[in-house]
Amino acid sequence: MKVKKILVSQPPPTSEKSPYFDIIEKYGVKIDFRPFIKVEPVTAKEFRQQKVAILDHTAVVFTSKTGIDHFFRICQEMRITVSESMKYFCVSESVALYLQKYIQYRKRKVFYGATGKLADLFSIISKHLEESYLVVLSDVHNEEILLLLEKNKVQFHVGIMYRTVSNEFSQDEEFNYDLLIFFSPQGVASLLKNFPNFEQGEIKIATFGATTAQAIRDAGLQLEIEAPRPEAPSMTAALELFLKENHKNNKK
Repeated sequence: MKVKKILVSQPPPTSEKSPYFDIIEKYGVKIDFRPFIKVEPVTAKEFRQQKVAILDHTAVVFTSKTGIDHFFRICQEMRITVSESMKYFCVSESVALYLQKYIQYRKRKVFYGATGKLADLFSIISKHLEESYLVVLSDVHNEEILLLLEKNKVQFHVGIMYRTVSNEFSQDEEFNYDLLIFFSPQGVASLLKNFPNFEQGEIKIATFGATTAQAIRDAGLQLEIEAPRPEAPSMTAALELFLKENHKNNKK
């Protein structure tokens, strides 16, 4: 089956230079951007109930740009001024650079993992064991970084500052795609919640990240495209490789 219509379970790109637009033009496919999950803020009142004092910590751990947004939102709502001495530990360079939206970026207090993997982030944290860490997370999160911190007796607290919830599809919303692309286990769970009788049939499925791929397999679905991998470090690179082969084998 020639793939012509694709659903990317993320918001539309903010830049016209996104590789997705190159793929649309090159392969003549239609790509819809429709998140399967959405983020809702935890209010300042709800955060206070967690009894986590932000200023009791000397370092903050961010695993996503969303976490950065909600950390500084909570600080603003609670009228907290974060000390310039606060250190920030980020899962990747792109997340670290996003801090420039809120702080004067100085490499001496911003640290990040080289690979984007949580284990790599912990290797950076392990060099700063004297710090007291606040780990900013969603209510639905990967436990890996917390297990690593606990195992190595690092002083930390978790701050739940936002929620990840299913993005509901309306009954009259069209859902007829040749390929579905997922970026989180929560997105897979949302698919099954929105379409409890979902039958894959000839629909192809692509995932980014090992936990997302496992969620597809656990759901009894067949995975066609998995990223990242050496020849395709990004989802768009993996998608292009697939479409090149798919359209070559289905010329009609």
